[in-house]
Amino acid sequence: MAVHSPGRPPWPLLAAAAVFLTSAAWATASPAQATTGVVQTDEIAHVVRPGDTLEGLAATYLDAPRLWPLLQARNKLADARRLKPGSVVWIPVRLQPQSSATVDFVQGTATARGPGAASAAALAAGQKLEEGTALTVAPDAFVTVTLADGTVVRIQSQSDVVLRQLRRRGRAGSVQAVLEMRSGAVESAVQPAAGPRRFEVRTPLAITSVRGTRFGIAMGESGQTIASVLEGAVGVQARDAAAPAGRPTDTSAGVALASGQGLAVAADGTLGLPRPLLAAPDVSQIPEMVSDAGILALSVPAMPGALRYEAQVARDEAFRQVLRQGRFTHGELRFRALEDGRYHLMVRALDDAGIAGLPATRAFTVKTQPAPPLYQQPAPGAVVAAGASALECTEVAGARWYRLQVAKDAAFSSIVRDEPRLAECRLGLDSLAKGSYFWRAASVAELPGGTVDPGPFAPAQAFTVADRPPAMSANAMAANDGGTRVSLHWPAQPGQRFRLQLAPAAQPDFKTLVQDTELDSPSWAAGDLPAGEYLVRIQVLDPTGLQSDFSPARKVRVGTGLSTGFGLPLSTQGGDPVRRP
Repeated sequence: MAVHSPGRPPWPLLAAAAVFLTSAAWATASPAQATTGVVQTDEIAHVVRPGDTLEGLAATYLDAPRLWPLLQARNKLADARRLKPGSVVWIPVRLQPQSSATVDFVQGTATARGPGAASAAALAAGQKLEEGTALTVAPDAFVTVTLADGTVVRIQSQSDVVLRQLRRRGRAGSVQAVLEMRSGAVESAVQPAAGPRRFEVRTPLAITSVRGTRFGIAMGESGQTIASVLEGAVGVQARDAAAPAGRPTDTSAGVALASGQGLAVAADGTLGLPRPLLAAPDVSQIPEMVSDAGILALSVPAMPGALRYEAQVARDEAFRQVLRQGRFTHGELRFRALEDGRYHLMVRALDDAGIAGLPATRAFTVKTQPAPPLYQQPAPGAVVAAGASALECTEVAGARWYRLQVAKDAAFSSIVRDEPRLAECRLGLDSLAKGSYFWRAASVAELPGGTVDPGPFAPAQAFTVADRPPAMSANAMAANDGGTRVSLHWPAQPGQRFRLQLAPAAQPDFKTLVQDTELDSPSWAAGDLPAGEYLVRIQVLDPTGLQSDFSPARKVRVGTGLSTGFGLPLSTQGGDPVRRP
């Protein structure tokens, strides 16, 4: 059963508590050290070194030496020429040069509304995005955005994200970015930076700030914030909703979230404990080639502790071009069909807190064209007569040839017939020995230049080859006739049934029938037939489904029950038996 993906409501940006996940300083910190340190906010904390000047800091951070008076005013410095080593100078991020982001990929419906724009417009690959742009990604859609430093942001379906801040440190320094997520989910691969940098994803309950980290942030169905880390480390700190944006009220109560761990923050701001991510699902049984044109159906085995599964299908192994995504209550993954081509699957198991586990990936190919034929005969599992049967399937528009295979096993590891270029979708079985088999059929197209393009096989279908039951001889039918009641019996094999036809003796072609009936046992009797002579023939209906030819006709006589004093049948002057009154 599929679940809306991501299916997260647009929770308002207001909460009783919020959480900071900070790791610019924690990426190299031990768990014990991770509970202390400077927390990044909308300002950068520069620790003064000998020789530093406000003009130099304005040049380094703002690419504008002339802006040094703004730094002096912000930091309330009486003497701009004398900076005390070890002290902190705060650099407002808003004074840094603006940067931009680029849309790499769009699947489905997604819009962007730039700062000051009256309405949103459709998003397109290659488009440049400014600071303040709001992105809306519809259900079943997906967007990949790359920042100026190479950081990749994968915005999942049903998400609303604002590029709240896109700045850079100086002329060619690291990007300082803040994303505000109002609903949905994002996954980020943040590029390491040589100098101070900032990358934050803010939700109503959390702010993540990382360096050189692969992580995901999602807003759950109950309003919680969910974080999972694949590489690097982040820290978690709770804050009061009344605190200024980006600043916790208590920087001492923090938790380290290491690589391979996840954490959920409840809607009331309660901070969960770090927990190991669930193991990657087993995708080894995903077939290398998928041929169903109607739906993309893939399966993974159930995992202990997994309540749901999150899956994506992308064109590339980096999953920047996601075409299909969904959440499923079981390991049966179902997506809308894809065009023929090479794809990549990523599956993650979700635990009881909604935290996505480690990803498993698998490459596979979709090959549906040319479409395979449809089977006509024999019916699935049918028994066909040895030496006199054929496999038949429908013609396919555009097919140049047909390939039919017969094997002794469903995996086709023991193939006994392989005809790769049949002009018609038919294969005679005259040379096939008695036994159980499987057959399958495929269409073969011819591309320009003569290249052969074989399509996928239709699903294998079982059949059995057996001898037809022999026709009965007339002598095999023992008759008790001549009286008003006539009966027959004959030898038979267990499980056989029979078809009996009775015709007037004057109709040896059996075009006029007195009786045509099926019998479950090798006997027949009738006591209500008019006196006269009849022809009877019998066909054997074998349990295999095969039928014999009709037996030669045997004559039986029904008497009147009237006789002379000498015991002979009473007849008219013309020789016909006298009928009963």
